[in-house]
Amino acid sequence: MKSDGPEIVVLTGAGVSAESGIATFRGTDGLWEGHRIEDVASPEGFDRKPQLVHRFYNLRRAALRTVQPNAAHSALARLEAAWPGAFLLVTQNVDDLHERAGSRRLIHMHGELRNVRCTACSASWPWEEETSTHSRCPSCGDTGTVRPDIVWFGEMPIDMDRIIARLATCAIFISIGTSGQVYPAAGFVDTAARHGARTIEVNLAGTATSKAFHERRTGPATETVPALVDELLNAHHSH
Repeated sequence: MKSDGPEIVVLTGAGVSAESGIATFRGTDGLWEGHRIEDVASPEGFDRKPQLVHRFYNLRRAALRTVQPNAAHSALARLEAAWPGAFLLVTQNVDDLHERAGSRRLIHMHGELRNVRCTACSASWPWEEETSTHSRCPSCGDTGTVRPDIVWFGEMPIDMDRIIARLATCAIFISIGTSGQVYPAAGFVDTAARHGARTIEVNLAGTATSKAFHERRTGPATETVPALVDELLNAHHSH
């Protein structure tokens, strides 16, 4: 793919949505209303207590209606629109704040809160309402097979082949607001660096993978991300 600028791949995690008021999935205690995260985010948990899992995601889906994209989301959409080279945004987030800010070239590697899928026929479709054990699949007609279209513990992230291919060709890799604890995403910096990319970490504080990056920017995403985007666009326009 020929283009007039270096290729950028951006990875975003919970830290990019935190200032919009979306609670980070991994709380300090790792619990949600007294439940272990594994109970509401694994195929086994769904088999055991489907009502609990439906309720958890119904509440999270409803919470999306109360939040808005922040300056970090907007800056990334601006970078995508103005960047002359290839661009890909890979997000670990299941919210839709990147889309609402205007991002178009993106992969939700952990799925999307506003989608559901059927465990019987694998169809997936957008969904705004609540789901329950009585929800019916519009494709195959089965009941009780509708689940959140979210990548749970033990499941493969979405579009990994495409992501790895782009990490191998990008000139700049930027990781924003991700803990560096969850694989395979935590290994993206190594893949990009191995293929010669300039790597930049943007986060509130140091992470488990900070030392793997060439450059680090520390501070709230709503301040650091717009500043980095300005810097990248200015540097490119001055060439």
